[in-house]
Amino acid sequence: MASIEVLVVDDSAFMRKVVSDLLEEEEDIKVIGKARNGADALRKIEQHMPDVVTLDVEMPKMDGLEFLERLMSKCPIPVVMLSSVTTKQSKTTIKALELGAFDFITKPSGSISLDIAKVQEELIQKVRLAVKSKVKKTIKRQIKVEQKKKAAKVSVTRRKRKARDKTGEKKLVIIGASTGGPRSLKEVVTVLPADLNAALLIVQHMPAGFTKSLAQRLDKLSKIDVKEAEKGDPLRAGQALVAPGDYHMIVENGKMELSQSEKVHNVRPAIDKTIASVVREYKKSLIGVLLTGMGKDGAKGLGLIKEFGGQTIAQDEKTSVVYGMPKVAYESGVVDTVKPIYRIGEEIIRKVEG
Repeated sequence: MASIEVLVVDDSAFMRKVVSDLLEEEEDIKVIGKARNGADALRKIEQHMPDVVTLDVEMPKMDGLEFLERLMSKCPIPVVMLSSVTTKQSKTTIKALELGAFDFITKPSGSISLDIAKVQEELIQKVRLAVKSKVKKTIKRQIKVEQKKKAAKVSVTRRKRKARDKTGEKKLVIIGASTGGPRSLKEVVTVLPADLNAALLIVQHMPAGFTKSLAQRLDKLSKIDVKEAEKGDPLRAGQALVAPGDYHMIVENGKMELSQSEKVHNVRPAIDKTIASVVREYKKSLIGVLLTGMGKDGAKGLGLIKEFGGQTIAQDEKTSVVYGMPKVAYESGVVDTVKPIYRIGEEIIRKVEG
């Protein structure tokens, strides 16, 4: 079996060595080069053409974002980011995922993590998954689609219409995502109108410290209001609440509750947990949406939505970075509509208005 060839990019010589040593403990992974910044990495990619790149978020001369923009426009390669849980780095990481990074891991104790070995298993798992991902096939199309949208995109400085409760039937949209989710969420949420007659709940598998940056980024780009969920938040039409990392998002009596109860499918927040908390109240007025991601979270929830008369949507295989969660749901027979990511926003609008 051919080895997975990896380029390790970090401005710290210590981190380059440690990350390389952790990867090369595995027989199927070979580090074929190391780079100290983005410019150095681009040169070494031309020389070695690795299968996967591990990339530090902040580096001198050329940082991770500039590197990603150049890489994805010329020679898309799966990238796993290494990020610290700081406000600045979490915001940069979210942008990196939008630009096409496959996924990220958090450094346990800042930029120079002496205990980086704690995340060895996660690092190896994500490198192995990255090499199988769709990034090489989809990222060029994604860039073209975003460029095409630029002229029509609403200015991010516009005043948003204040989220408000609407009269008539209350509708709720729950969107679940995992690996590849931030880019897919951007594609979906930015299409939705400010006066959408439904509240939204977003469950993105992501650790604590990053979901607030994700919510802020989506809010900045979208017509609807987006915020990280807080205890006591009401559900309002035209507003999306994002589940905080490491908390299940549960709705009780129309208001938000956050729980650190046991993980479901080894994740917290879990999509299934959120759906189960609202399905009996909303019944046919509930719309479930399952986007790219590994695992099976969300399939059981979509089954509950169908059981109570609601509607379900799943992202198709071609545009999913990892066709795991949508596949399980589809093969379980609980998906009404399968759409490519750039059609899901309009499908949500159609079902809300229908």
